[in-house]
Amino acid sequence: MNHVTETADRILDMAKESKHGRHAELLVHEGPLRQALLALTEGTELEEHNSPPAASLYLLQGAVRVTGDGTTDIAAGELHTLTHRRHSVTALADSVFLLTTITSIPGQGSHDTEPVD
Repeated sequence: MNHVTETADRILDMAKESKHGRHAELLVHEGPLRQALLALTEGTELEEHNSPPAASLYLLQGAVRVTGDGTTDIAAGELHTLTHRRHSVTALADSVFLLTTITSIPGQGSHDTEPVD
């Protein structure tokens, strides 16, 4: 079992030490379900990328901006469904979020996306 808050604090420290300003750890990998914690330092961007068939972002701490069809700012404690189109994520402050994805849906193919380190 993972203690999410402790893991969040640890990976944010690792992101601060990383030259890329980010760190991620996969917590759950069960069939098509993936849950990962991602930490981004302020100003770090996950460049535009494809979205899996289904995804949500729960922000534990900080603030992020998701840009795709439009722009959505997400604050700590908020849970959002992510767009099904290409999008980017930018940290407006040092941030940690839980990314939940479904990488395949029967009859719709598969997107095997892993967190970026």
